Amino acid sequence: MRNHDTIQQDFQRRLRPILPQGIGLSVDVYSPDLFELMAQLKERGLRPNYLEVFKATTTALTAVRQAWPDLALAYHGEGLWITKPDVQASPFFQQDVGEMVAQLNCLQSLWLNHECAMKQMAGYSFGTYVPPLYTPLSAEVVAANIATVQQAMDQQGTRVDGTAPLFLLELPPLTYFAAGRITIPHFFRLVTDLVPCGLVLDIGHLWTVYRYTTVRRRMPLEQFVREFLDEFPLERVVEIHVAGLAYHESAGEAELRAEPPAWLDAHAAPIPPVLFTMLEQVLAHQNLVSLRAVALEVDTKSIETVVEEYAAAVRRFASVVQRTMANSLGAELTDRVLPSRSIQEPVSPSARQQLRDDYARYAQIISGQIPVAGSEWQEMAEDEAGLMAYRTSYLPYEILHWGGDLTQMFPETCRRIAERGVDLAEFVTFWFRAPRPLTQSYDFFLLKIERFIEFVAERAPEAEACVEEESAVLRQAYAEANEVMGPVMEIG
Repeated sequence: MRNHDTIQQDFQRRLRPILPQGIGLSVDVYSPDLFELMAQLKERGLRPNYLEVFKATTTALTAVRQAWPDLALAYHGEGLWITKPDVQASPFFQQDVGEMVAQLNCLQSLWLNHECAMKQMAGYSFGTYVPPLYTPLSAEVVAANIATVQQAMDQQGTRVDGTAPLFLLELPPLTYFAAGRITIPHFFRLVTDLVPCGLVLDIGHLWTVYRYTTVRRRMPLEQFVREFLDEFPLERVVEIHVAGLAYHESAGEAELRAEPPAWLDAHAAPIPPVLFTMLEQVLAHQNLVSLRAVALEVDTKSIETVVEEYAAAVRRFASVVQRTMANSLGAELTDRVLPSRSIQEPVSPSARQQLRDDYARYAQIISGQIPVAGSEWQEMAEDEAGLMAYRTSYLPYEILHWGGDLTQMFPETCRRIAERGVDLAEFVTFWFRAPRPLTQSYDFFLLKIERFIEFVAERAPEAEACVEEESAVLRQAYAEANEVMGPVMEIG
């Protein structure tokens, strides 16, 4: 059994080989085109100190490593769903971990960054991140799953310097709601008490925590940030992210009139000034003793905007980031940890089953199948407007339009079922009608094709041949695009 101080020392050992990187970019290979982006930055006399690259094909990531052999690279993973209580029992988990390790190796990545969120739970699938239940049991499961992934990285990693990438857990965004019995900072404190991972503090995600919890009614933003940082395990933060915020495409009049603005995490959108003000507050905090990097998240953003925002960020923050990182190199983390205590035993099968049941109810609540109930939803019961916006606007948009608009994917099929009087909105109810076993590693685009075929077979069987024909074309084009150049659209 390992005690708290031992875990902290293990974290420090893993952190020590990671040198300060400065200000960089968190990017997608394809959107915007990374090679064109780097060319435009070079024309302006700019070069990111490092790149954190989102999951792509191994071929594409190898090309990135070859194009910039002397540039530090990190990896933003996707699809491991370390918040799920049964993820390790998934028939695809080992396959997904193996792919992740291969991509870490081809990049010679400094770390693996993964959101503390999921897109699949208890047989239900979503298109964008759903935050975890913020409960002690959920924190224990997250820590146990991280330990399993870190072990695979330790055993299979092939960095030339002999070290293994460090697992970084990212604070997820809130999309109109949160659920749990403990505060979000305390949740992350419980995780870091149990496993030697680092953290990524996303400033935009932090803003959504303020906006979509009742704390916004009790205190101003600056006070919230100060109190959040005092409770959060800031000494484990290795990287900071800054991205845009914007109204969602499905936002109604209530969201557009709300104050503070009903913004959501939006990487394509400009970074609002409030996030840079929050960044200044974070960089000034005395507990930020492990910082190695700050990245602007720029996937899906126009190249022109990326270049301007990166130039502005370097002018404003380069010196303070360098100072903060330099100070962290001499900091002794053990001076700032909580009193030593033994960690809990591995999560029992019965506890994992309890969390599986909790997540099944969670999925049913947020998709509108059952009413809000239970101690995890006490705060939500005081203000259901956010959850209602998610259920009635955001989620239908996600299923019908995000990651592939159904009317564009299946134009002839949609025309035929409309003639039969079938409303596409019924597909949302169909999607969440019942949990479904997993048939492949998560891919929202392919899931959409599979589910729409089932929907048409049930609601308009005379259009089955048409939907099968259009599906075959989509799958073929998607397979070719993934093998040759990577995803042709954003799928998560």
